Amino acid sequence: MKITFYGHAALGIKVGDKHILVDPFISGNPLAKHIDIDSLKADYILLTHAHGDHVLDVEAIAKRTNAVIVSNAEVAGYYSGKGFEAHPMNHGGSWNFDFGKVKYVNAIHSSSFPDGTYGGNPGGFVIEGERKNIYIAGDTALTMDMKLIAMRTKLDLVILPIGDNFTMDVEDAILASDFVDCDKILGYHYDTFGYIKIEHKEAIQKFFDKGKDLMLLEIGDSIEL
Repeated sequence: MKITFYGHAALGIKVGDKHILVDPFISGNPLAKHIDIDSLKADYILLTHAHGDHVLDVEAIAKRTNAVIVSNAEVAGYYSGKGFEAHPMNHGGSWNFDFGKVKYVNAIHSSSFPDGTYGGNPGGFVIEGERKNIYIAGDTALTMDMKLIAMRTKLDLVILPIGDNFTMDVEDAILASDFVDCDKILGYHYDTFGYIKIEHKEAIQKFFDKGKDLMLLEIGDSIEL
């Protein structure tokens, strides 16, 4: 499993020969201006919720790639109504895709499209691949529901928002990693704009002091599990 950070909350995940994009907000992010969305491959696009800083590039990429959009029922229905192929899910449900099993799990946030359309309840994704398992939290507060994930799935990586203001901060993300029983963390949803700027060295040190590894990737860089 190869995971690429495209800035903010946008991720690329390669599992075997399948390409998954998560929350593609790229073309509107000045920090990701070197990323060409027309070069990105996508068999699936996973959306945690409907906010513009998570869905901006969905239609352009899905139109070019014919990717299947996977999200909650309301978000999937929104894109189905525009002629895109979509797979609807809801909290607690899972589906076996050709790249692995995906479960849609709780997140505490809000969700509406930039045009004001209701975006359903926000969520996160647990992806169980053939060899590695990851949890993408989406935009969320710290929640005790995260403890349920560890009761079902042994995680190899947890991807957590750490920018504060709209989501968890670093200290809550440390607790979240405890709740899901995973000490390997990829941070995201930070630095994109003023409300969520963080001190990188300080954040990494706080995780290190708790015996955890926080990775803050440069935009466009990847890790392999």
